[in-house]
Amino acid sequence: MDLRSFLSYLKSEKRYSSHTIKAYETDLQQLQQFLLTTFETNDLLTVSHTHLRSWMVSLMEQGISARSINRKISSLKTFYRFEMRRGNIKVSPASKLVSPKVKKRLPVFVNEAQMGELFRQESGECEFSVVRNELVIELLYNTGMRVSELVGLKDSSIDRYAGNVKVLGKGNKERIIPMSKEMINSLKQYKELRNKLFDRNATDTLLVTDSGKPVNSRYVYRIVNSTLAKFTTLDKKSPHVLRHTFATHLLNKGAEISAIKELLGHASLAATQVYTHNTIEKLKDIYKKAHPKA
Repeated sequence: MDLRSFLSYLKSEKRYSSHTIKAYETDLQQLQQFLLTTFETNDLLTVSHTHLRSWMVSLMEQGISARSINRKISSLKTFYRFEMRRGNIKVSPASKLVSPKVKKRLPVFVNEAQMGELFRQESGECEFSVVRNELVIELLYNTGMRVSELVGLKDSSIDRYAGNVKVLGKGNKERIIPMSKEMINSLKQYKELRNKLFDRNATDTLLVTDSGKPVNSRYVYRIVNSTLAKFTTLDKKSPHVLRHTFATHLLNKGAEISAIKELLGHASLAATQVYTHNTIEKLKDIYKKAHPKA
């Protein structure tokens, strides 16, 4: 079965990111392989709820996480709604699939003391890789943007006079995030050094590798992971940890959760409210240490 029409729909109409589209494609291909092995068919349009339920059970038996299974269920429901719209099926076999419960995980973040130590240790060197790596950490922590938004930044995304950066978030939604004078100065220093080293006719991407090519998400991950490893013992040391850190520190300093929602580019307040749990845990810790009856 050809999935190209569905994938084109995800890109042009749903405006999903390339990462999400690839994940949906992989999910459907995995289902086809399961159907072929188990039921000797790979036609997604002729399967029943029972076939799909069998795949879900198989995934659970393999130890696949509830979060991943829920993503696959979302892929299936989106695919079959698409095929119903096209008139290829009358009823979606995925409509009655029940999503397994996902255990709530508190966002992992770096505490303020460790972030302060990190920025105090900035080298002041003029070597390009050092300047760029320090800028990556500053941008992620000072704006809370996603790594996909970071690698998509152009020179034109920065408005140094207004003191803000325009990012393209999920669903191609634009938002503007304010930046400090220190952040603007760091960007200015980086761009001056970058422009001396590389031909800017080759790319208009803001962040580039040591060879002048646009950075990708893996490149940024390596920078963040190696930097955070020097200052924290957290198991997770990804760019998303700095996004969590940005939001948690704002909340701890009294920022309104609705404002944090807008800065993060969340579609709903529910996605942002997870950060209040970290604040509650902090209050509990203070209570235990300070109250004589705790």
